Amino acid sequence: MKKEYIAEFLGTFWLVFGGCGSAVFAAFIAVPGGGNVNDFGLGYLGVALAFGLTVLTGAYAFGHISGGHFNPAVSIGLVAGKRFHSKNLAPYIGSQVVGAIVAAILILVIAKGKDGFELAGSNPLATNGFGAHSPSGYGLLAALITEIVLTFIFLIIILGATDKRAPAGFAPVPIGLGLTLIHLVSIPITNTSVNPARSTGVALLCGNFELIAQLPLFWIAPIIGAIAAGYVYTNFLEQADNETAPETDLSE
Repeated sequence: MKKEYIAEFLGTFWLVFGGCGSAVFAAFIAVPGGGNVNDFGLGYLGVALAFGLTVLTGAYAFGHISGGHFNPAVSIGLVAGKRFHSKNLAPYIGSQVVGAIVAAILILVIAKGKDGFELAGSNPLATNGFGAHSPSGYGLLAALITEIVLTFIFLIIILGATDKRAPAGFAPVPIGLGLTLIHLVSIPITNTSVNPARSTGVALLCGNFELIAQLPLFWIAPIIGAIAAGYVYTNFLEQADNETAPETDLSE
């Protein structure tokens, strides 16, 4: 296996294990003897930060090896943005999906180590969904719009942060913070995907056929948003080789 594929496997594994694991193990913790269920839990803010931190740390750890995609939509968006060669798309996506599935398996194995654990509720294993499987009851259209728009924004952030005009070495920071903000917006709506691999890994292990049946939306919507972002950035925002960069006077 090429080192790039191993890096994508490990990076996606870390994103799903860290992000979805925080939602399963630490988002809402029951207090022995009574009390509010989230007295000692991370809540939505903590889960959003966990996803952002996995991308930030993973990008610094593996970005110099594989580019740090960890997401099929990102890989596809970078192809659309002419930043990534399409010949590598299939093995990248395969590595990402396998990494997500392995992470989901480990989350499930660890979760079963607690007495009384069961795959129950609308989003077992931090799955994504709409309708009855939306954390706040949002329907199909709302989920579709949310995932398209937020994946579009996520790819614009990635393309902008890695642009040749951007400060070198800092790209993981705005990308990680961007993903954190995306989760704060959309956890109540879809439990936040913007990543088909992340959605697939936990859906296949959740034991709920309805959630597996909803999985195509969490491939189609992020891919649409990513392709649109690649097109927009390349054609309207990216600087041509013969174009002079705008001057900025910070003293004004």
